[in-house]
Amino acid sequence: MRFETEVADINKDLRINEQILRGPRETRVRDVRVIDENGQALGIMNVRDALALAQEKGLDLIEVAPMAQPPVCRIGDYGRIKYEQTKREREQQRKQRQQGEVKDVRIDPRSGMISDHDLQIKVKHIARFLQEGNKVKVTFRFIGRGITRPELGKQTMERIVQQLADCAQVERPPVLEGKQLIMILSPKTSA
Repeated sequence: MRFETEVADINKDLRINEQILRGPRETRVRDVRVIDENGQALGIMNVRDALALAQEKGLDLIEVAPMAQPPVCRIGDYGRIKYEQTKREREQQRKQRQQGEVKDVRIDPRSGMISDHDLQIKVKHIARFLQEGNKVKVTFRFIGRGITRPELGKQTMERIVQQLADCAQVERPPVLEGKQLIMILSPKTSA
């Protein structure tokens, strides 16, 4: 029983072997375009004949393009094809994460201004994030009555931009949003 549910979870997107033959009435087909394990097109043939050919070779008949007319089926090892598909999807997700990641650096001054050493550490972190190819959102949070002096936060943001002039460009200048001053930096493009 457990094995059947696992197979059902795996087969959400690809139908294999008997599933192609005995699917719901609206998805049943008579003829399919068959591609062998080497990628050679064998032409259009009856589903039963294609299934017999796959079983003769000790492989699976896998429906790879169900919306095509006629549907396209491939002869191959289902486990291997599923593994390669998940591997491609993981790689795609990893690349997408690398391109769009935004790191967050917060500055919380207690007495209005931040000390030079603390600012140097924040600048080093920002520079490292930018070198990794990430965008950086710098947030200067005003605490208590600090909001009455927003120019101190803007001065701090300008100091950060000056220190990172060689590796960063300002994508979004400092904007006051509530009790926070927010600026977004991106890696400098070499164009």
